[in-house]
Amino acid sequence: MIIPDIIIAVDGFSSTGKSTFAKMVAKEFSFLYLDSGAMYRGVTLYALENGMIDSEGKIDEKSLKACIDSLDLHFRNIDGATKTFLGDRCIEGEIRTLAVSSHVSPVSAIPFVRNYVDDRLHRFSEGGRVIMDGRDIGTTVFPDAELKIFMTADTQVRAQRRYDEMVAKGETPSFEDVLKNLQERDYIDSHREVSPLSRAEDAYVMDNTEMTMHEELVWITGLIQGKFGILE
Repeated sequence: MIIPDIIIAVDGFSSTGKSTFAKMVAKEFSFLYLDSGAMYRGVTLYALENGMIDSEGKIDEKSLKACIDSLDLHFRNIDGATKTFLGDRCIEGEIRTLAVSSHVSPVSAIPFVRNYVDDRLHRFSEGGRVIMDGRDIGTTVFPDAELKIFMTADTQVRAQRRYDEMVAKGETPSFEDVLKNLQERDYIDSHREVSPLSRAEDAYVMDNTEMTMHEELVWITGLIQGKFGILE
Protein backbone atom coordinates (compact mmCIF):
# COMPACT_ATOMS: atom_id res chain seq x y z
CA MET A 1 0.00 0.00 0.00
CA ILE A 2 1.50 3.34 -1.08
CA ILE A 3 0.79 6.15 1.39
CA PRO A 4 1.43 9.84 0.64
CA ASP A 5 4.00 11.84 2.62
CA ILE A 6 1.87 12.72 5.62
CA ILE A 7 2.28 13.31 9.34
CA ILE A 8 0.39 10.93 11.61
CA ALA A 9 -0.20 12.25 15.14
CA VAL A 10 -0.92 9.69 17.86
CA ASP A 11 -2.12 11.07 21.21
CA GLY A 12 -3.66 9.43 24.24
CA PHE A 13 -3.33 8.38 27.83
CA SER A 14 -0.21 6.87 29.37
CA SER A 15 0.39 3.14 28.80
CA THR A 16 -2.18 2.77 26.05
CA GLY A 17 0.62 1.42 23.89
CA LYS A 18 1.04 4.57 21.79
CA SER A 19 4.75 4.03 21.20
CA THR A 20 4.36 0.35 20.37
CA PHE A 21 1.52 1.16 17.98
CA ALA A 22 3.41 4.01 16.32
CA LYS A 23 6.55 1.88 15.89
CA MET A 24 4.48 -0.88 14.31
CA VAL A 25 2.88 1.57 11.86
CA ALA A 26 6.28 3.10 11.07
CA LYS A 27 7.74 -0.30 10.26
CA GLU A 28 4.72 -1.46 8.25
CA PHE A 29 4.48 1.66 6.09
CA SER A 30 8.12 2.88 6.12
CA PHE A 31 7.54 6.02 8.19
CA LEU A 32 10.02 7.77 10.48
CA TYR A 33 8.99 7.21 14.10
CA LEU A 34 9.46 9.98 16.67
CA ASP A 35 8.72 9.47 20.37
CA SER A 36 7.87 12.82 21.97
CA GLY A 37 7.42 11.15 25.35
CA ALA A 38 11.02 9.95 25.19
CA MET A 39 12.14 13.57 24.76
CA TYR A 40 10.29 14.63 27.92
CA ARG A 41 11.65 11.61 29.74
CA GLY A 42 15.15 12.54 28.59
CA VAL A 43 14.82 16.03 30.05
CA THR A 44 13.48 14.52 33.28
CA LEU A 45 16.37 12.06 33.51
CA TYR A 46 18.86 14.88 32.98
CA ALA A 47 17.19 16.97 35.70
CA LEU A 48 17.22 14.06 38.14
CA GLU A 49 20.86 13.20 37.49
CA ASN A 50 21.94 16.81 37.90
CA GLY A 51 20.12 17.52 41.16
CA MET A 52 17.42 19.72 39.64
CA ILE A 53 14.62 17.69 41.24
CA ASP A 54 14.77 17.30 45.02
CA SER A 55 13.54 14.42 47.19
CA GLU A 56 10.11 16.01 47.45
CA GLY A 57 9.77 16.40 43.70
CA LYS A 58 10.38 20.15 43.57
CA ILE A 59 11.94 21.22 40.27
CA ASP A 60 14.73 23.81 40.07
CA GLU A 61 13.29 25.45 36.97
CA LYS A 62 15.87 28.25 36.91
CA SER A 63 18.80 25.82 36.61
CA LEU A 64 16.98 23.66 34.08
CA LYS A 65 16.06 26.64 31.91
CA ALA A 66 19.68 27.84 31.90
CA CYS A 67 20.92 24.66 30.23
CA ILE A 68 18.01 23.19 28.29
CA ASP A 69 18.83 24.85 24.96
CA SER A 70 22.23 23.14 24.95
CA LEU A 71 20.75 19.74 25.85
CA ASP A 72 21.61 17.33 23.04
CA LEU A 73 18.61 15.00 23.05
CA HIS A 74 18.08 13.19 19.77
CA PHE A 75 17.07 9.92 18.12
CA ARG A 76 19.20 7.36 16.32
CA ASN A 77 18.18 4.35 14.27
CA ILE A 78 19.87 1.32 15.79
CA ASP A 79 19.29 -1.97 13.96
CA GLY A 80 15.96 -0.72 12.63
CA ALA A 81 14.76 0.64 15.99
CA THR A 82 14.57 4.27 17.12
CA LYS A 83 16.64 4.87 20.25
CA THR A 84 16.87 7.98 22.44
CA PHE A 85 20.29 9.51 23.04
CA LEU A 86 21.64 12.20 25.33
CA GLY A 87 24.80 13.23 23.55
CA ASP A 88 26.58 9.98 22.71
CA ARG A 89 24.86 8.03 25.49
CA CYS A 90 21.88 5.79 24.79
CA ILE A 91 19.32 6.41 27.55
CA GLU A 92 16.47 4.31 26.17
CA GLY A 93 16.40 2.00 29.21
CA GLU A 94 17.00 4.63 31.86
CA ILE A 95 14.11 6.86 30.78
CA ARG A 96 11.59 4.02 31.24
CA THR A 97 12.16 3.56 34.98
CA LEU A 98 9.51 4.34 37.62
CA ALA A 99 11.76 7.10 39.00
CA VAL A 100 11.57 8.98 35.71
CA SER A 101 7.88 8.13 35.23
CA SER A 102 7.11 9.63 38.65
CA HIS A 103 8.49 13.04 37.67
CA VAL A 104 7.96 13.33 33.91
CA SER A 105 4.45 14.83 34.03
CA PRO A 106 5.39 17.92 36.13
CA VAL A 107 8.56 18.40 34.09
CA SER A 108 6.61 18.18 30.81
CA ALA A 109 4.13 20.78 32.09
CA ILE A 110 6.84 23.48 32.20
CA PRO A 111 6.33 25.85 29.23
CA PHE A 112 10.01 26.20 28.25
CA VAL A 113 10.42 22.41 28.34
CA ARG A 114 7.47 22.01 25.99
CA ASN A 115 8.89 24.68 23.68
CA TYR A 116 12.24 22.85 23.60
CA VAL A 117 10.64 19.49 22.73
CA ASP A 118 8.23 20.99 20.18
CA ASP A 119 11.10 22.74 18.41
CA ARG A 120 13.15 19.56 18.13
CA LEU A 121 10.16 17.53 16.93
CA HIS A 122 9.53 20.05 14.16
CA ARG A 123 13.16 19.82 13.08
CA PHE A 124 13.06 16.02 13.02
CA SER A 125 9.81 15.92 11.01
CA GLU A 126 10.72 18.26 8.18
CA GLY A 127 9.59 16.70 4.90
CA GLY A 128 6.70 14.71 6.35
CA ARG A 129 6.23 10.93 6.27
CA VAL A 130 6.50 10.86 10.03
CA ILE A 131 4.48 9.24 12.80
CA MET A 132 4.87 10.45 16.35
CA ASP A 133 3.10 9.90 19.63
CA GLY A 134 2.58 11.95 22.76
CA ARG A 135 -0.04 13.90 24.69
CA ASP A 136 -0.58 16.97 22.49
CA ILE A 137 0.81 16.11 19.05
CA GLY A 138 -2.49 16.54 17.23
CA THR A 139 -3.72 19.50 19.28
CA THR A 140 -0.57 21.62 19.74
CA VAL A 141 2.59 20.30 18.09
CA PHE A 142 1.08 19.37 14.71
CA PRO A 143 -2.51 20.66 14.64
CA ASP A 144 -2.48 20.34 10.83
CA ALA A 145 -1.38 16.70 10.79
CA GLU A 146 -3.14 14.83 7.98
CA LEU A 147 -4.16 11.97 10.28
CA LYS A 148 -4.81 12.14 14.02
CA ILE A 149 -5.46 9.22 16.35
CA PHE A 150 -6.41 9.33 20.04
CA MET A 151 -5.74 6.14 22.00
CA THR A 152 -7.44 5.11 25.21
CA ALA A 153 -7.91 1.97 27.31
CA ASP A 154 -9.22 0.88 30.70
CA THR A 155 -7.07 2.19 33.59
CA GLN A 156 -6.56 -1.22 35.21
CA VAL A 157 -5.55 -2.71 31.88
CA ARG A 158 -3.07 0.10 31.27
CA ALA A 159 -1.55 -0.33 34.73
CA GLN A 160 -1.18 -4.08 34.17
CA ARG A 161 0.58 -3.47 30.85
CA ARG A 162 2.99 -1.03 32.46
CA TYR A 163 3.60 -3.39 35.39
CA ASP A 164 4.31 -6.35 33.09
CA GLU A 165 6.67 -4.22 31.00
CA MET A 166 8.69 -3.21 34.06
CA VAL A 167 8.85 -6.76 35.44
CA ALA A 168 10.06 -8.01 32.05
CA LYS A 169 12.95 -5.55 32.36
CA GLY A 170 13.95 -6.99 35.73
CA GLU A 171 12.39 -4.30 37.90
CA THR A 172 10.34 -5.13 41.02
CA PRO A 173 7.54 -2.56 41.30
CA SER A 174 4.29 -3.09 43.17
CA PHE A 175 1.14 -3.04 41.06
CA GLU A 176 -0.41 -0.53 43.47
CA ASP A 177 2.47 1.92 42.94
CA VAL A 178 2.25 1.57 39.17
CA LEU A 179 -1.52 2.13 39.23
CA LYS A 180 -1.18 5.17 41.51
CA ASN A 181 1.52 6.65 39.30
CA LEU A 182 -0.68 6.14 36.23
CA GLN A 183 -3.67 7.82 37.86
CA GLU A 184 -1.54 10.75 39.00
CA ARG A 185 -0.09 11.18 35.50
CA ASP A 186 -3.56 11.05 33.95
CA TYR A 187 -4.70 13.86 36.24
CA ILE A 188 -1.63 16.04 35.72
CA ASP A 189 -1.63 15.51 31.96
CA SER A 190 -5.33 16.35 31.67
CA HIS A 191 -5.27 19.40 33.96
CA ARG A 192 -1.95 21.11 33.24
CA GLU A 193 -2.19 24.75 32.18
CA VAL A 194 -0.07 24.36 29.05
CA SER A 195 -1.24 21.96 26.32
CA PRO A 196 -3.38 19.62 28.45
CA LEU A 197 -4.11 16.13 27.19
CA SER A 198 -7.27 16.24 25.11
CA ARG A 199 -8.67 14.72 21.96
CA ALA A 200 -8.44 16.83 18.81
CA GLU A 201 -11.86 17.33 17.25
CA ASP A 202 -10.76 15.58 14.05
CA ALA A 203 -8.97 12.69 15.77
CA TYR A 204 -10.11 9.09 15.37
CA VAL A 205 -10.52 7.31 18.71
CA MET A 206 -9.08 3.83 19.21
CA ASP A 207 -9.96 2.04 22.46
CA ASN A 208 -7.52 -0.85 22.52
CA THR A 209 -8.54 -2.32 25.91
CA GLU A 210 -9.25 -5.67 24.27
CA MET A 211 -7.41 -5.28 20.96
CA THR A 212 -4.43 -7.34 19.82
CA MET A 213 -1.54 -5.76 17.90
CA HIS A 214 -2.79 -7.42 14.73
CA GLU A 215 -6.25 -5.92 15.24
CA GLU A 216 -4.68 -2.49 15.74
CA LEU A 217 -2.77 -2.87 12.46
CA VAL A 218 -5.95 -3.93 10.61
CA TRP A 219 -7.76 -0.93 12.14
CA ILE A 220 -5.17 1.66 11.06
CA THR A 221 -4.80 0.08 7.60
CA GLY A 222 -8.52 0.35 6.99
CA LEU A 223 -8.57 3.90 8.33
CA ILE A 224 -5.75 5.02 6.02
CA GLN A 225 -7.30 3.33 2.99
CA GLY A 226 -10.66 4.94 3.64
CA LYS A 227 -9.39 8.42 4.50
CA PHE A 228 -6.98 8.71 1.56
CA GLY A 229 -8.90 6.62 -0.98
CA ILE A 230 -6.14 4.06 -1.34
CA LEU A 231 -6.89 0.82 -3.15
CA GLU A 232 -4.34 -1.99 -2.95
